Amino acid sequence: MRGIGGSTAERELQDIRPWRVPAASIERNEIAERIEKARRFTRDIGSGALLIGAGPSLRYFTSVPWKASERLVAMLLPVRGVPIVIAPKFELGTLEASLSIEADVRLWEEDESPSEVVAGALREHGVGAVAVDPAMAFMFVERIAKAAPSMSMVGASPVVDRCRMYKSPAELALIQQAMSMTLEIQRRVARILHSGIRPSEVRRFLDEAHRAIGAPSGSEFALVQFGRASAYPHGLPGDCPLSEGDIVLIDTGCVIEGYHSDITRTYVFGEPTDEQRRIWMLEHQAQAAAFEAVQPGRPCEEVDAAARATLEAAGLGPDYQLPGLPHRTGHGIGLSIHEPAYLVRGDRTPLMPGMCFSNEPMIVIPDRFGVRLEDHLYVTESGAAWFTDPSPSIDAPFG
Repeated sequence: MRGIGGSTAERELQDIRPWRVPAASIERNEIAERIEKARRFTRDIGSGALLIGAGPSLRYFTSVPWKASERLVAMLLPVRGVPIVIAPKFELGTLEASLSIEADVRLWEEDESPSEVVAGALREHGVGAVAVDPAMAFMFVERIAKAAPSMSMVGASPVVDRCRMYKSPAELALIQQAMSMTLEIQRRVARILHSGIRPSEVRRFLDEAHRAIGAPSGSEFALVQFGRASAYPHGLPGDCPLSEGDIVLIDTGCVIEGYHSDITRTYVFGEPTDEQRRIWMLEHQAQAAAFEAVQPGRPCEEVDAAARATLEAAGLGPDYQLPGLPHRTGHGIGLSIHEPAYLVRGDRTPLMPGMCFSNEPMIVIPDRFGVRLEDHLYVTESGAAWFTDPSPSIDAPFG
């Protein structure tokens, strides 16, 4: 098997160099454009303000990279007026270090109610209806509703998704860097495999290698599945060692300035059986069919249908039946690893330039093995383009 085994973790880590030409950070003027777009979309749904909680969307609109916690951190964006950022007072210095918009910062002490701060700001701006971040925890929504009982609340998905689904050239460049880095790590991890290596050892290498190449937080996730474990999309418990003839399925990614990568490679440690070869090639063909189905204006669900048609023609499925494809063909990606829209039946969101998706029509042979080839694409004016080239063959998975 070309590119499988023959090296060590130590040797590969020594050879990795930090990424030479990092993509540019998102500039302040792009953040400002996002704010104005969000105002327009908020008006379109009849709301007077948009409320965004800590997490990927707060980063998108303010550059503040904080994750959600039990403390309310939020941006209240009135359709007119300066954005208001609500945060714990003791976090002010950290907040100011990352905040990239002009904002009215309103702070609350530990014994005060941040919900009352939000409610007061809504009253000041005469807001009758507020669009609420769909990812905001229910406990915050409930508390704000009690603090502002006359306020009408609606979901902000029509605002948030319309902004975040369509990536700018700067966003595409950051995603491209993350994807290219992870593909290089996928190549290198294949070289360290040997009989008896355990998934935990491989995961440790993936994390160290991602850090070495320039991903500050290492591997954002690492699924390492050998043999029978590959028949379960997210694996099985345990740390069973690799044996000759095992399917190897490795799914991993990193984060660059908030933007995710997510690449899966599947191959065999040793000589593939005829059945392993056949299923691998069917997976390759289904991935190609999904890619070819991407055209601006077509609904997302047609991409999923194209992959399933390929598998059903070969006798797999139908639908989600096994042996076959047990989950959707793909998901959106960006500041969240899974985000709208989705390549699945029922999602009729039109494909449009700038949208980014995984393409991973996994085949599962129950209780025996699975094959998932996952690369990501972005929609162009004329079809689709790959961030990373698909795996060429089971015998030379990295060319």
